[in-house]
Amino acid sequence: MTKDTIDRRSVIGASVSIAAALVFARQMAFADKALAQDAAATPPPAPATPAPPPAPPFTADTVNEVAKNLAISDFAKPAIELPAPFNKLSYDQYRDIRFRKEQAIWKGDKLDFELQLFPMGWLYETPVDMYVVEDGAARKLVADGRLFALGPLIGEGPESAPFGFSGFRIHGPINRADYFDEYVVFQGASYLRAVGRGQNYGASARGLAINTAKPAGEEFPMFRAFWIEKPKAGTPEITVHALLDSPSTTGAYKFVIHPGDATVMDISATLYPRKGAPHVGIAPLTSMFLHGAADPRPQMDFRPEVHDSEGLAIWNGSGELIWRPLVNPKTLQISAFMDKDPKGFGLWQRDRNFDEFQDLEAHYETRPSVWVEPKGTWGDGNIELVEIPVEDEIHDNIAVYWKPARGLEASQPLTFEYRLHWADNIPATWAGARVCKTRVGASKTRGNILFVVDFEGAAVKDLRDLPVALVNANTGSVVNVVVQRNPQISGVRVSFELNPEGSELVELRLALRSGDQNISESWLYRWTKP
Repeated sequence: MTKDTIDRRSVIGASVSIAAALVFARQMAFADKALAQDAAATPPPAPATPAPPPAPPFTADTVNEVAKNLAISDFAKPAIELPAPFNKLSYDQYRDIRFRKEQAIWKGDKLDFELQLFPMGWLYETPVDMYVVEDGAARKLVADGRLFALGPLIGEGPESAPFGFSGFRIHGPINRADYFDEYVVFQGASYLRAVGRGQNYGASARGLAINTAKPAGEEFPMFRAFWIEKPKAGTPEITVHALLDSPSTTGAYKFVIHPGDATVMDISATLYPRKGAPHVGIAPLTSMFLHGAADPRPQMDFRPEVHDSEGLAIWNGSGELIWRPLVNPKTLQISAFMDKDPKGFGLWQRDRNFDEFQDLEAHYETRPSVWVEPKGTWGDGNIELVEIPVEDEIHDNIAVYWKPARGLEASQPLTFEYRLHWADNIPATWAGARVCKTRVGASKTRGNILFVVDFEGAAVKDLRDLPVALVNANTGSVVNVVVQRNPQISGVRVSFELNPEGSELVELRLALRSGDQNISESWLYRWTKP
């Protein structure tokens, strides 16, 4: 199916039949000659400007119908033939195309929401169709000189430049009542980012993941069109509809976004697979982890820790809360956490202390934690964590998503719903102690690795007797387990040593127990030989 088939809304105009006028053979004898001359000198009236065609209607089913019809045909990547220099913009040139802030969508409409658009160019080579929905009608936006200004690095360009959109961002008074800050971005493939009040961008989400970390290569579905509903005055939320497309599937997505201390998105999606895809990731998140206390890779970096997210948190279907510190491995690592009907999972930036990062520009302590809260039952599957080795912090090397036991099946629609939280902490209610820091270092015993894990929370703050630390390893041996109070955090510290005994990979598990009950989340760690 062609791009026009997707974008076009048929507007049928009434056809007008024009009858031939009869021409008199001669003028009427009583016509006044002067009047005839005046009439000849007067120019005929200009034809009326035709009214613009009505905007196509938009309903709750519009995107589903478009996605369903698109899935019948083979995948065709949208493209626009751009003239130079727009077809090969450098990073600096791309930044020199600036959206005219005075043209922000809904500016001056006394709403708590404004939209600004991103142009095509640089890394963003795929055009994205943008529609604004108002009173049940969808108006298509045009990327041209009315919305964008070209800077000196590009020079003069036609009024139609920059020709296409690559995404958009939402602004609102999230931090101050008198200023509209940016807090949500949709740009690039099916990527989106958001922040809550007082936060800076960090981890990202995606619409869908297919074949992540597979030898044949990952497939990156894209949002090729957006329909954004104009909020009513006083409404605390904004609704965004998106059309997903890829060689394997199409999809209809709906995001209901609530900005605030935590920015929350209610997401519903239906996929229409073109073909089977056994390895599909639902509600995927991506982030960056370079180094930290749990993975102190030797390098010349004055900053103690560098990461957007510190660990993976899982609240599984049996009610167990799991904490898995992230690492930057030497080789690709994939971990699968089997589950049924998970209650939630996400990437958590637990440390909010500047002293742990010492970065005056990045401010990693202000990066949001992102939590996926499934709605309904998701059935059997696993939460899959992918950790990719990187040498610098410009790359997202962490991915996590829900992998259903059954992947996409051709012509079998798949519907799922979930809530995304962008906040300092995850919203899961947990009465037990939680890990506040994991530290790994060399032991005094040659060949052993020392682990130090601090726990905090009400479950250990006022505990009369010290809990027991249950430490297990799937191979090797664990020795010198010590539990002591840590008055600095009103919690407890557990330290132990691992002797790998020649193994190159060891899976570790730790939990605190008081009496016959576990009183902490389960700490998991994958040690690999350096």
